Amino acid sequence: MTRKRPLFRRLIPSPMLSFTVLAFWVLMSDSFTLGQILLGLVLGVVVPLFAARLDREFARIGSLRPIPKLLCVTLWDILVSNIRVAIQVLGPERRIHPGFIWLPLDIANIHGIAALTSMITLTPGTVSAALSDDRRYLLVHVLHLDDPDELIRQIKTRYEAPLMEIFP
Repeated sequence: MTRKRPLFRRLIPSPMLSFTVLAFWVLMSDSFTLGQILLGLVLGVVVPLFAARLDREFARIGSLRPIPKLLCVTLWDILVSNIRVAIQVLGPERRIHPGFIWLPLDIANIHGIAALTSMITLTPGTVSAALSDDRRYLLVHVLHLDDPDELIRQIKTRYEAPLMEIFP
């Protein structure tokens, strides 16, 4: 005999996600009015209902030891890249050589891939553009591309390798 879930749990399958959606909506809206709060509440109910229907791939977590170093490396890269991009944008346009690279992925965990794409996109001058259907290649746009092989090596050693420890 299957037990029917209470109405509250059916309407709000993930209270934390509902609260997060509401909080982000209120923070992102340009005004703090009753209408915005009500719209945030509606979104906080509707978004988790659709998210609950998505096919979920649960994250397997491996070692958490690489996280502090990975965060420091990422923050450092963001800082350095901001300076580098500012110099490139303020300098002569002819010195900028944008390009795309296909980054071969060793990481297979979709959550690790999502973290990798976020780190790449957060770093100024690079944007994750597409993931191949087989999840084996990531298309990355680079504002200034000198050496594609060196960029691939840096991404794989600085970001992908630690993420593979976190998301086996």
